[in-house]
Amino acid sequence: MDLDVLYEIDVPKPWNGPHPYGQRAAEQRAYREAVEQIRLADKVGFRTVWAVEHHFREGRSHCPAPEVLLGHLAGLTERIRLGFGVTLTPFGFTPPQRIAEKVAAVDVLSGGRVEWGTGRSTPMEQTAFGVDRERSRDDWREAIEIVTGMWREEYFEYASDRFTFPRRMVTPKPVQDPHPPAWMAATSPGSAEVAGASGLGLLSFSIMQPLDAMARQVAAYREAARAPRPITDVTTDRVSAYTLVHATDRPGKRVWDSVAWWYSNLARFTLDWELPHLSPEERERTFPLLTPILEGDVPVRDFNDGDMILIGDAETIVRKAKRYADLGIDQLIAYVQWGYLEHQEILRTIEILGKEVIPELAAYRPRRPA
Repeated sequence: MDLDVLYEIDVPKPWNGPHPYGQRAAEQRAYREAVEQIRLADKVGFRTVWAVEHHFREGRSHCPAPEVLLGHLAGLTERIRLGFGVTLTPFGFTPPQRIAEKVAAVDVLSGGRVEWGTGRSTPMEQTAFGVDRERSRDDWREAIEIVTGMWREEYFEYASDRFTFPRRMVTPKPVQDPHPPAWMAATSPGSAEVAGASGLGLLSFSIMQPLDAMARQVAAYREAARAPRPITDVTTDRVSAYTLVHATDRPGKRVWDSVAWWYSNLARFTLDWELPHLSPEERERTFPLLTPILEGDVPVRDFNDGDMILIGDAETIVRKAKRYADLGIDQLIAYVQWGYLEHQEILRTIEILGKEVIPELAAYRPRRPA
């Protein structure tokens, strides 16, 4: 199992200073520190850095333009792959021609190191961009087929009831032939099966679920991927999943408070913007750990004991990470910059993961389910 790293650019409040100066200073610091951390991840052997595209996420995710961050990193790194995690793909967010251009441009600048993740986002972002939520999955699929067509063909034109594009040469073309590996973010029920059947890698971004729920998602993906009907020119049969990771011999109160802040922020956002249409019973079935978090009782110790988060010394992290490998995870995405963790702590985590964890996971042969 490979180890990746994920960046959302957390900028938790309170921001010191009056508006807008406190926010500006906090965001600028978070970006500077993230770049330094990712450069270290490149040096110590992480496979991929994934940069999200999120908009209007107060405090938890201040990264709306992954192509800018990844383009910057292309010239500062040598080996680490650069993952769009993800491009928001339905019509309304970004026209397909712009997705084709920006993903290919990063692939050129990085010498062919791009991983292209795709996704639909949530109602909060969809409504702000005028995205048709009811047709977002169909639009997502159609946009992917358009983007890959723009990469494949010298001149491209297209017409449907949803999108029209005149005959043009879309430049640049990606370095990777025929194009970068393509992935799909999966959070909603049924998404894993869609990814597998479509020949896309699975980016499992569901983090408020026990590991047995993740195991079911992986199994559903693998079953659907047995006979895919690929919607791109590259079939990607890999599973990745992310979780909070922090290396420390003695986790202190600030670490556990940071876990609680992160989960509380995510839980409130999930309830307000992702699950408002579900009944309490459906909500509990989809995210069984959501209710106690919303009630102010974040079961941090339960998350830790259930290996839903990887916090501890290198030996502890290796032991916990092996459970993910046994579930069928090919790439474990370490979310290392979260909550109130200090920059030097995060650098230390990345260094320990690189020197002590990555070699152990590379040598481990998972006991995967039949």
